[in-house]
Amino acid sequence: MAKTPVTFSCNSCGATYNKWSGRCDGCGEWNTIQQDKGISAGPPSKTLGSKRGSAMVLTDLSTKEAPPPRSQSGIAELDRVLGGGLVAASAILVGGDPGIGKSTLLLQAAAHFARSGLKTIYVSGEEASAQVRMRAQRLGLADAPVKLAAETNLRDILTTLDAERPDLAIIDSIQTMWADNVESAPGSVSQVRASAHELTSFAKRSGVSVILVGHVTKDGQIAGPRVVEHMVDTVLYFEGERGHQFRILRAVKNRFGPADEIGVFEMTGQGLAEVTNPSAHFLSERGQPAAGSVVFAGIEGTRPVLCELQALVAPSPHSQARRTVVGWDSGRLAMILAVLEARCGIPFAGLDVYLNVAGGMKITEPAADLAVAAALLSAREDVALPAETVVFGEISLSGALRPATQTENRLKEAQKLGFTSAIAPAGGKPVGKNGITLNTMSDLTGFVGEIFGAG
Repeated sequence: MAKTPVTFSCNSCGATYNKWSGRCDGCGEWNTIQQDKGISAGPPSKTLGSKRGSAMVLTDLSTKEAPPPRSQSGIAELDRVLGGGLVAASAILVGGDPGIGKSTLLLQAAAHFARSGLKTIYVSGEEASAQVRMRAQRLGLADAPVKLAAETNLRDILTTLDAERPDLAIIDSIQTMWADNVESAPGSVSQVRASAHELTSFAKRSGVSVILVGHVTKDGQIAGPRVVEHMVDTVLYFEGERGHQFRILRAVKNRFGPADEIGVFEMTGQGLAEVTNPSAHFLSERGQPAAGSVVFAGIEGTRPVLCELQALVAPSPHSQARRTVVGWDSGRLAMILAVLEARCGIPFAGLDVYLNVAGGMKITEPAADLAVAAALLSAREDVALPAETVVFGEISLSGALRPATQTENRLKEAQKLGFTSAIAPAGGKPVGKNGITLNTMSDLTGFVGEIFGAG
């Protein structure tokens, strides 16, 4: 009889091996490789015995089911990011830098949900109950009917939740949870994975919505194994700079709504306040037209957002010029500089380049390419673009300009804020009249020649 092969896999990245190793070559994590114990539907074996599984109930794609019920939080920006509200029996993971306001946001959300009739329990593993009460008093939430506990023992937490059967449970944070059946310290890969699995399974089994708070690493990723993000239904990142008042809640995964949706908040003395018109706030400090300043009409999820891109180009006193980027991809900046030099003959050698997205925004869509190129050329030539002009479009390596999606929504948002002209790539879908003069370009060389008189 042939011997069943033994395989091992990494719990963090899923890489497979023929023998055990202390360190995974795929992700570099330690002590994450474990033996796979297969489950067979064949004849009984010595390892599995005679126990067999139950037959599954199969349905077809045309099965009609009612959409999941949602509960409104009363915080419109949070409901937008969640896809319209909180879904029962859902598991949500919220990550962000230390001190960015995760606990403040979730305490405010817990108070709103509790006041709307949902039985809410807030479990803190990082702070004592008295500290959470002090924050609630400072935020004016002391009268909210939220049940509070300070505990890290996962078994005690699950026992309490099973007895209380709340509508919503908030766990702050998943890295502090300790499962007594796992032999490792709290915060380790094994503990985080086991705790997230137990809490997610409890949410699905009992119908309780669970929100988990996760720490992030220095790279900006949620600490712990990536499998945790696959377990939960929704992954939210809370972004922003400590020195800036704006905070952005971004959905990077959502099984019940659109991904990449954002909610914008402003940090105040009374907690986080909603920003219903982010474009107006991001452009509120913009003064007279200045060289290197360009307004980009972007799309975040389903929402058009206008923000200011600022560039500074100066002679470098060092042998190697600096390239500093805040709020955008540094690799994409290097590509734009290379295209400008190779296709348009505009060199940036010996020049320090600084690029900043004003307001603490982080832009990821390729449609910002043309706005970045315009800001770099404006700073290099010391020529300001007209104040009432927005720019958007993607740049290819050949120097051609590619149309951006949702052009009409971008133009409507720009027109609402008083902009009268836009520069965009040619060849996109025809758009209606929005009271804006649309100047279309087919390639980067033509854009440089027409706007800056060079090329």
